[in-house]
Amino acid sequence: MKFPQKFRAGDYIQWRLNSTTDNFGDPISSPDWSVNYYFRTNTNFLGATAASSAYLDGFQFSLASTVTETFNTGDWFYQAVANKSGAEKQTIATGKFEVLPNLSFTGSNPEAIDGRTQAKKDLDAIEAAIRAIYNGGVVQEYKIGNRDVKKYDLPDLIMLRDKLKAIVIREDKAQMIANGLGNPHNLYIRNRG
Repeated sequence: MKFPQKFRAGDYIQWRLNSTTDNFGDPISSPDWSVNYYFRTNTNFLGATAASSAYLDGFQFSLASTVTETFNTGDWFYQAVANKSGAEKQTIATGKFEVLPNLSFTGSNPEAIDGRTQAKKDLDAIEAAIRAIYNGGVVQEYKIGNRDVKKYDLPDLIMLRDKLKAIVIREDKAQMIANGLGNPHNLYIRNRG
């Protein structure tokens, strides 16, 4: 079980890392080695660590719910550093993951949440700009993602809209597959012969 690519803030996370080798082909395995995962984000001065425990000849890790509930939503990065007797250290894995907002709440009035992807938000902004142009308005300035756009010509907006639509369709397809609903583009034919 690898480190998850996405999880919700407040989830209890467990994963395993198989033994590996260093650049010379020598084993990096437990119990001779230990591994620490370091987690950082680019939005705040937040971070966390997870120390390994032995699992067969590999390593096992966990992050408590009380740790992940402090994670801001957005992109995070990790680095797995193998350590042998405190003297030898070597990075054996790096990666990126996404922390999703926790949907649990207390009380009777939950906060609103925008669960759209960035591509979907951008697509909605482009479509609003196109509607404004078609309704006789002139779009002088609007926001797409974290960029302020001064003026786009209609053909450029349509081209960008079509590109974003393709991205959103791919995201929706991946979400359907992840939810166990299958690939919407598969076509099954029954032979009645």
